[in-house]
Amino acid sequence: MPEASAPRLILICGLPGAGKPTLARRLALDHPALVLGADDWMNQLGVDLFDEGARAHLEALQWQTAQALLNLGRSVILEFGFWLRAERDEKRLGARSLGAEVALYVLDVSLEERWQRIKTRNAVRTVSEGRITRNQLEEYDHYFETPSAEEMALFDPH
Repeated sequence: MPEASAPRLILICGLPGAGKPTLARRLALDHPALVLGADDWMNQLGVDLFDEGARAHLEALQWQTAQALLNLGRSVILEFGFWLRAERDEKRLGARSLGAEVALYVLDVSLEERWQRIKTRNAVRTVSEGRITRNQLEEYDHYFETPSAEEMALFDPH
């Protein structure tokens, strides 16, 4: 009987407009995995995407779900953005403690390209569905901690 492979946690890292949901859906086809992302759920629940308290609560619940699935041997894709190294470290270490492999995908997309995508998205969204201004998008860049080569080495290869 072939040895079962370890479950895998895939983290999708990037700023708004980078293409995180698109990549997550594509990866879910390649790796039988459940995709968890706060934006889709918040939209479905009618929650304002800028409600940070609701986002934190939902992401915490999704992380609990991810851990339960990893514990059952199932793979999970978290599409949270992971702007900060501390967030990436927490999920990597938590998944490793459950015996899971952990991969990090970083979407490095220029501000201009992200802004073009956001403008297209804004045209069909209401404010509560996550319209983002150019100023907000530029401000987000200041908070994003780009993973270093040393950090990337802590993750399993794709």
